[in-house]
Amino acid sequence: MADLETALADGVLTLRFNRPEVLNALSGEMALALCEELEGAVSRRDVRVVVITGTGAAFSTGADIGGAEAHERFDVRALDAANRMVRAVVNLDKPVVAGVNGIAAGVGASIALAADIIVAAESAAFLLAFARVGLMPDGGATATIAAGVGRARAMRMALLAEPLGAAEALDAGLVTHLAGDEELDATVVRLARRLAAGPPLAFSATKKAINAATLSHLDGALERERTGQTILLRTADAAEGMRAFNESRRPDFTGA
Repeated sequence: MADLETALADGVLTLRFNRPEVLNALSGEMALALCEELEGAVSRRDVRVVVITGTGAAFSTGADIGGAEAHERFDVRALDAANRMVRAVVNLDKPVVAGVNGIAAGVGASIALAADIIVAAESAAFLLAFARVGLMPDGGATATIAAGVGRARAMRMALLAEPLGAAEALDAGLVTHLAGDEELDATVVRLARRLAAGPPLAFSATKKAINAATLSHLDGALERERTGQTILLRTADAAEGMRAFNESRRPDFTGA
């Protein structure tokens, strides 16, 4: 089965991360496939709404940093892929619904929180875990999360790498809907079909206007994240953080 499953029904294109054995960590191939599906949806008359969700216990835990010497695999290309995914979600002229079925971490959280309608299962949580491996948030998270919950909560999530549970995320204004774990798929389908039956031109104009008002600095954030993360990926702290992650131990950061 494909690592990114696609299905189209009633004008709703569903894109489902399908690497449950690694909590839907994003490979380069998955990132490319997601971008191509989102960008291709712009010109598809049979697509009115896009749903992004995951299989198993996680929405996505972000970039796949498993394996020995993982830090050597990551460079500016990974950052460009993250930026491309988020831009594809935000710039798509059709509603994007995220069905957050479990933990959404790293760039997985960035993708989910770039969506227009965000439905979180009760057991879901959002985690900016970058600091745990000596990195900074990317995928536009420094803009989208601050826009959703404000500077103080964004700093808490980014600097302390504390997970934000689904109920707290709803109260904070980070997600639009909360659903029971067993009701998530049905809730997402109901909302997606409602959107698919709505006025596409009005939705496009509305999405563009709201994003212009709330995410006007997104491009700048993406570029700042790209620059900062590129530098951080070359540090000893990032190498130590990824080694510690793979060895299931606490990292020893030295500021080098």
